Amino acid sequence: MTENAFSQFNPVVQALLATLFTWFITALGAAMVFFFKEIKKRVLDIMLGFAAGVMIAASFWSLLAPSIELCEKLGNNPWLIPALGFLSGGIFLFTVDKIMPHLHLGLDISKAEGIHTSLKRSILLVLAITLHNIPEGLAVGVAFGAAASGQTDATLGGAIALAIGIGLQNFPEGAAVSIPLRREGLSRFKAFLYGQASGIVEPIAGVLGAWLVLIFIKFLPFALAFAAGAMIYVVIEELIPESQINSETDWSTMGAMLGFTIMMVLDVALG
Repeated sequence: MTENAFSQFNPVVQALLATLFTWFITALGAAMVFFFKEIKKRVLDIMLGFAAGVMIAASFWSLLAPSIELCEKLGNNPWLIPALGFLSGGIFLFTVDKIMPHLHLGLDISKAEGIHTSLKRSILLVLAITLHNIPEGLAVGVAFGAAASGQTDATLGGAIALAIGIGLQNFPEGAAVSIPLRREGLSRFKAFLYGQASGIVEPIAGVLGAWLVLIFIKFLPFALAFAAGAMIYVVIEELIPESQINSETDWSTMGAMLGFTIMMVLDVALG
């Protein structure tokens, strides 16, 4: 769908369509389980690094920079609200991380985090990916709300670029869930269902983010920085540590560099 065609929709609908796209890409990644039973650790590290790079670049170009620019435009302190929003996003994910049961890739079930539960390892792995899909969906929704507000230099093209970038890094995430689940004994179909389910939260968070921004337009600078802080928390707390578990950290580092570059190019070119 072209940018002109996209512009005909309400911003909330735009956010819904964009996050349905990111969910669809997650499902495509999860579908790799029908072709592969295992995934090499080196490849997984590159994928996780790539996802981290995309999220770091998106956090600045698509979220923090517009937040700072809007504060300056409104005559507010250019760093106070972005700083508070950024830290609040991190605190929010920290709180959810401590409450929601989940298990990071490559760890024994005894290392599960959040409230103690008897959930199976497979469910805990899915919940871990679902946890960091919340800020991704929120970021896309807020970006579309910002573009529609007319209050910032944020554009519809920039919001679409963010959705494309999030979608690109969702593909390896889907595979990173479904293929390990297959290796643990689940059927291919069940592993696929679990893998794609990790992305279902993105449309929910995307619609909520766009709606809140449009209803409370003065909330926009804070919301942009909040989404950025939540994404950076996920990168530092989960993606980078998981990608660096092996001694061959160069591969995950290069994956992060590539992801950052692609997201930067997308944002500058389309935004």
